[in-house]
Amino acid sequence: MRTDTGQVYKLTDYKPTDFVVERIDLTFELDPKQTKVVSRVILHRREGVDAHAELVLDGDELSLDSLQLDGNDIDPSLYETTPESLIIRGLPDSGPFEITVSTTLSPESNTQLMGLYRTNGVYCTQCEAEGFRRITYFYDRPDVLAVYTVTIIARKDDAKYLLSNGNFLGGGNYDEDRHFAAWFDPHPKPSYLFALVGGDLGLIEDSFTTMSGREVALKIYVEHGKEGRAGYAMDALKRSMKWDEDVYGREYDLDIFQIVAVSDFNMGAMENKGLNVFNDKYVLADPETATDADYANIEAIIAHEYFHNWTGNRITCRDWFQLCLKEGLTVYRDHAFSADQRSAPVKRIAEIRLLKAHQFPEDAGPLAHPVRPETYREINNFYTATVYEKGSEVVRMIRTVLGADDFRKGMDLYFERHDGDAATIEDFLACFVEASGRDLKQFALWYSQAGTPSVSVSTDWNETSRTFKVFLEQSLAPTPGQSRKAPMHIPLAYGLILPDGSEFEGQPDGAVATDGVFHLTKRKQSYSFTDVCGRPVLSINRGFSAPVNIAMEQSADDLVHIARHDSDGVSRWQALNEQATRHLVTASKLARDGRNLPSASELAGILVDTAADESLEPAFRAQALSLPSESDIAREIGSNIDPDAIHAARQAVMSEIAAAGLDIFTDLAGRAPAGPYRPDAESAGLRALAGTALSYALMAEGQPDRAKAAFDAADNMTVLSQALQVLTHHFPASQDAKEALATFKARFETDPLAMDKWYSLQATVPGAQTLACVESLLNSREFDRSNPNRIRALIGAFSAGNPTGFNAADGAGYRLLASEVIDIDRRNPQLAARLLTAMRSWRSLEAERQEQSRLALVSIRAANNLSPDVSDIVDRMLAS
Repeated sequence: MRTDTGQVYKLTDYKPTDFVVERIDLTFELDPKQTKVVSRVILHRREGVDAHAELVLDGDELSLDSLQLDGNDIDPSLYETTPESLIIRGLPDSGPFEITVSTTLSPESNTQLMGLYRTNGVYCTQCEAEGFRRITYFYDRPDVLAVYTVTIIARKDDAKYLLSNGNFLGGGNYDEDRHFAAWFDPHPKPSYLFALVGGDLGLIEDSFTTMSGREVALKIYVEHGKEGRAGYAMDALKRSMKWDEDVYGREYDLDIFQIVAVSDFNMGAMENKGLNVFNDKYVLADPETATDADYANIEAIIAHEYFHNWTGNRITCRDWFQLCLKEGLTVYRDHAFSADQRSAPVKRIAEIRLLKAHQFPEDAGPLAHPVRPETYREINNFYTATVYEKGSEVVRMIRTVLGADDFRKGMDLYFERHDGDAATIEDFLACFVEASGRDLKQFALWYSQAGTPSVSVSTDWNETSRTFKVFLEQSLAPTPGQSRKAPMHIPLAYGLILPDGSEFEGQPDGAVATDGVFHLTKRKQSYSFTDVCGRPVLSINRGFSAPVNIAMEQSADDLVHIARHDSDGVSRWQALNEQATRHLVTASKLARDGRNLPSASELAGILVDTAADESLEPAFRAQALSLPSESDIAREIGSNIDPDAIHAARQAVMSEIAAAGLDIFTDLAGRAPAGPYRPDAESAGLRALAGTALSYALMAEGQPDRAKAAFDAADNMTVLSQALQVLTHHFPASQDAKEALATFKARFETDPLAMDKWYSLQATVPGAQTLACVESLLNSREFDRSNPNRIRALIGAFSAGNPTGFNAADGAGYRLLASEVIDIDRRNPQLAARLLTAMRSWRSLEAERQEQSRLALVSIRAANNLSPDVSDIVDRMLAS
């Protein structure tokens, strides 16, 4: 394992490599303990580089067997190895030369799951961000693009399929016991996109005809016996390929596209050119084992990795500081795809919830960083919600600022100009500037300034002059390393809703506002509307057009008016959510102070009316009824957080809503679609509404009978898991809940993905008593500590998804996480570091919990031999 050198990498230090790689040929002789890798690299010295410059190649935990220059052994005095590099001197001044490096690896002992490893009998690679250096010595950086030829040799009984990037060249018998396969990828790529898979797997096949008439073979490899669960992934792949052609004119460029699903994987999936490797959680689905959310995630992530073929592969990033250039842009594209496949407003609401739950707290805490960081110690720690989700929001804002036509022109220019390049954010923005003629210098601050902007909004209505004024003021709080911030370009979509529910169609007088968008570019700006026929209600940040916090004193009546009449479905939800948030924040503060809670009758009436409104799609109603989470409430309170008080207040409000709408909730709970299960958006929306209504109905009834009946009658995993969650979370001590958990385990104990749900449901039961349950599950014989999905399902769900259980006042939850992070770090630093981010908001807790959190973090920092991944996170969390 690499030890932490404390080295800080800076964007400003970027320089090209001294040598240029022209091509690389790799030969693998696969063996669980002794895999031999031979790398033949053709290079030449970059023009202008000093003749004495050394070739410094990256390496990590490698055993060097031999080293040659143009077929001859290199004198040992001309090279040296360090734990992180191979340094070669005395290389030719001109012309190409060949370096041949032979290394030996042990895939089965690679518990980091980076580089080449073996899981459940399958050889697999994960090279992003810096995993290729664990395979061979090489320039392991994204700006070194080369053409790869790969030959894989393995025992026939050990690896039936031998796969790599690109097109298949051929294969056959190698000797009596072994066979081989050769692959060639004609598209130059960086090392992080290299992939190899070898194993005995099940296979489903299909094909896709591109817009130019080429036939592309499609193959998805899964564990034997699970082929029937890969059909939806194949369908999602074909829809993604068609969508990218229709919307962006992007055609797939190889003869074959392959997906391999493995159970041990640190990430969700990886977009390696032509050979995507997936966590099987995002490939396998059938009605019995997968929920509606699983189906939607599979659809989105299959699309995401496929869309990377152009935004990430054909055009990659120059350095890891530009990570958002591929990830944020591709998240934007997969969001747009899912919106087209499903309900666009409901999809957008889900995106907003995710952004506020994960990215906003990141922006507000010690781990805050710009969408494009300027420094890092460990790049693995920057695969964050800021890079992905906020990065997507920035691209979305570019489209809002420029309009759909100029946005598409900019994207087309980007694809044309930078195909085959390792690009930068500046390259990306320059295409939009040229295509639109707009100046985006100020807008570019979204990439360099950390934090979530706040926009204060006030209005003034003059009935005599029929004038309505809007006043905006932006601010951006200091974040680590950035104490002073410049004003941003914030595009705020808006509408003025008149008393009769119609919308005012006039434009503001002489202000910067186009097509219903305020362009806030100064600290303060104002807008004046004249000839308004009645006092309007301002609907602002429609569609969540900018990822900002809006501070606006708006009456409950105005919010109700928006919720009933706004033409934008997202704004209608935001108005309802704002009402609920205000009430829950007030109630939580009163509960913290031991005071009586206010009545929620007004809020309950609005939400019950929304639940009963058949003109609204069921999925929207389900979102409206899903109150802000306890973490959402804590974020709004901001400091001196008492998770127990928040939980008590939220439960009290939910109970009042449940009692007010019992008849309606009872009716809706029985409306899950009958007949064979279908994963389409309409059916999923009906099930979501029925599940939410079931939870409210049981709260009003105060007994588990209805949930137990739903569990017993369920014929698909969505309804089954909904009922089990209601039972375990509302009636955890009941015999019905215990029996249902036992029944679920007996039915699915041989299915790891279904069992992950079983672990997560128990880990997220509210209350301090859940810690003992988590500890018992952790220590059980069947708990697999080597599987990242299982770790995330239990420890991750407990620490990130159980505010009351994890944040127990005595600090026991923090101590448990600290102990597990230290233990996991020895095997899988990347997983350990990501688990640790659950404590990113520790300074916002009340004093006693703050101190217990600090002590837990200090105990991690004091541990021996911490990885760079974990030490980077803990040091940033403890920094003042």
